Amino acid sequence: MTNLFRVGNCAGFSGDRVDAPGPVVDTLIELGGPAAIFFEVLGERTVALAQLEKRRDPARGYEPMLERLLEPILRRCVDHGITIIGNFGAANPPGAAKVIAKLALRLGLPDLRIGVVHGDDVRNLDLARLEVYEADAMLDTGSGEIVSANAYLSAKPIVEALRKGAQVVVTGRTGDPSLALAPLVHHFGWAWDDWEKIAIGSAAGHLLECGAQVTGGYYYDPGYKDIPDPANIGFPIAEVHADGRLVITKAARTGGLVNPQVVKEQLLYEIHDPACYLTPDVTLDFTGVTLKDLGADRVQVSGIRGGPAPAKVKATVCFDGGWLGEGEISYAGPNCLARARAAADVLLERLRIRKLDVQPRVDLIGVTSVHDGDSGSRWRSFDGPEPRDIRVRLAVSARTQDDADQAAREALALYCCGPAGGGGVRWRTTPRIRTQSYLLAPEDLSPGCSVDTAAGIAQ
Repeated sequence: MTNLFRVGNCAGFSGDRVDAPGPVVDTLIELGGPAAIFFEVLGERTVALAQLEKRRDPARGYEPMLERLLEPILRRCVDHGITIIGNFGAANPPGAAKVIAKLALRLGLPDLRIGVVHGDDVRNLDLARLEVYEADAMLDTGSGEIVSANAYLSAKPIVEALRKGAQVVVTGRTGDPSLALAPLVHHFGWAWDDWEKIAIGSAAGHLLECGAQVTGGYYYDPGYKDIPDPANIGFPIAEVHADGRLVITKAARTGGLVNPQVVKEQLLYEIHDPACYLTPDVTLDFTGVTLKDLGADRVQVSGIRGGPAPAKVKATVCFDGGWLGEGEISYAGPNCLARARAAADVLLERLRIRKLDVQPRVDLIGVTSVHDGDSGSRWRSFDGPEPRDIRVRLAVSARTQDDADQAAREALALYCCGPAGGGGVRWRTTPRIRTQSYLLAPEDLSPGCSVDTAAGIAQ
């Protein structure tokens, strides 16, 4: 065992930059020593959307960019002993493993050992007997059927897969920090009740889990908080020492930056109580954290404390929420505000005339939209200077796709039905998901893993 282990993040969400992994892997190879990379591509709703995709095609339901993310780096990681971990399994971890196995065969890696974590899918549980997570108690899930129910697994089944020799580990829903904690526990042999060390590993995962957010991405505010070369922003790397020292840095020869201000912003990301941040592996206390700027995009993080993991496990349940319909059209030039307002009035009147069973909202983008209320009607009283162009957006919530589609198509009809000068129409429908989180006992879960070669999985 070496006294230093590096963990790099290569994705912070599903839809992140597909060329991000290359510079991270390049840097880890150049630095040498044991290392792992992880991909965090699951949001609370992402797995539900993946479940919908799996319903349409049972072979799918995993991260759609999986092959594009891994193909440029898989052989290089194998050749240099860099472990790959990712929750790109989404609703179908075995399906993701099969994609990776076929890619490995194409790259001449039939003996690549792939681990698959299971046990996060808890749709078989009786929700009526489960406690609703307090922050979600007032949410309306409607009467929609359950689309997905996934518990946040700890790092333990990932570590089990690594101990069985997995070089790539595919998971579904896990705690986001667990993806980085697992290779650290495996490498250093940390005990699961060594709360200080488990806290440090989980904090490393928390800081890295959103990718470029901790290297300046979400920090970037031009003219106020600038960063170099934002189009080439580098993704983060954590250096963790056996004694618990933690340094956050980033891929070499990339844009962005790592400084105490950026790290502070990410440290507080999604934190309700800095003294009691709950993860499946440990309860974190950030109130004593200090940061030291080491220069050259390196920040040391100290003072992380930890305590026993929560007694209950969080599970996010997603319900069918009907359909979203959207129609948009633009107006520009003289009198565009009056034309846009007239278009909005026509759209709402058309929905009334056709008796479509929808709940509408209209935004005049460029006048008022983000700062409008839930009714989406402040554009009526806007008295500011007239903009040069306005985008009219009609959005409706509907129980059926047909109602949503018919409502959205009313924007298309404005091409010839007026007002004058409309253009750039688009319309679409998308399924809506409603979520609510529940708390369940650890004994309700049966997490585990399987490990096989690429040749065996691809059969």
